[in-house]
Amino acid sequence: MIYLHKILPIFFLPTGITLLLLMAGLLLRRRALCWAGIAVLWLASTPLISDAFTRAAEGWQSRERVSAVPEAHAIVVLSSGRLQPPGDASITEWGDADRFYGGIDLYRAKKAPLLIFTGGWLPWQPNARPEGEVLADYALDLGVPRDRILTTDKVSNTEEESRATAKLLANQYPAGIKRRVLLVTSAIHMRRAQLLFLRAGIETIPFPVDFRVPTDQLLTPLRFIPSGGALSRVETALRELYGLAYYRFLQS
Repeated sequence: MIYLHKILPIFFLPTGITLLLLMAGLLLRRRALCWAGIAVLWLASTPLISDAFTRAAEGWQSRERVSAVPEAHAIVVLSSGRLQPPGDASITEWGDADRFYGGIDLYRAKKAPLLIFTGGWLPWQPNARPEGEVLADYALDLGVPRDRILTTDKVSNTEEESRATAKLLANQYPAGIKRRVLLVTSAIHMRRAQLLFLRAGIETIPFPVDFRVPTDQLLTPLRFIPSGGALSRVETALRELYGLAYYRFLQS
C-alpha cells in the first residue's frame, strides 16, 4: 500500500499533469495541449504560487512559544525521514531537525512527562534503523532520562504512527482516561496528522514546526521566476491536501 500511496498522486501533481498534456499534445498534434502543459509547469514552479499552496496546506498556522503550550500526557514527535548516506548502514543524517528539537524543547519545559518518538522506517531502505531509535539516542545524549523516552514499533506512514502511539499510551495509562498529547510535526503535515490521531482515539494539541514559507516576504521579480525548489514545495503541499481530503472522505 505504501507504494500505491506514493505512486498514484503523481498523475494529479504538476509534473505528471505536464507530462500527460505534452504526450497528448504530441500524439494528437494539438499545440494547445502542449502549451497548457508548459503553463502548468511554469505556474507551479513560481515561488509566489508555491508559497500560496504551501501556506494553504499548513492551514495558515504559526509557530508558538513553548511557554504558551498547555501540558499533556506525552509529547509525540513524528518521524520525518532520515537520509541513509553511502557507507555504514547504521549511520543516518538529518533531513530536518526541527521536529526533534521541538520535542526536546517541550520536554525541557516540563510540558509532559513522556517523550515518544515514532519508528519511521521505509521498506526500500531495509537496513536503516527505525528513526525513533536514532532520535531516542540523541535525546539520551542531551540528558533526557531513559525511562522518560518511548519509541513505537516500525511504522511507514502517519496512520501507522497514530495506531502505534495509541498502543503505547494504552500501556501507560488506564483505560477510560482521555489521552492527550502534544503533537510535534511539520506545519504542512499537521492537519492530516491530527485527523489520524483523533481517529486513533488520541486528543492532540498541535505544536507545528518546520514551516516552509518565511514571513513578511517582499514582492520582488524573483517571486515570479520558476525554480525547482518552488515546484517541489507545490507538489509536497498538494500531496498533503490530497491526503487530508482522502482521510476526511473516509471519515464522512
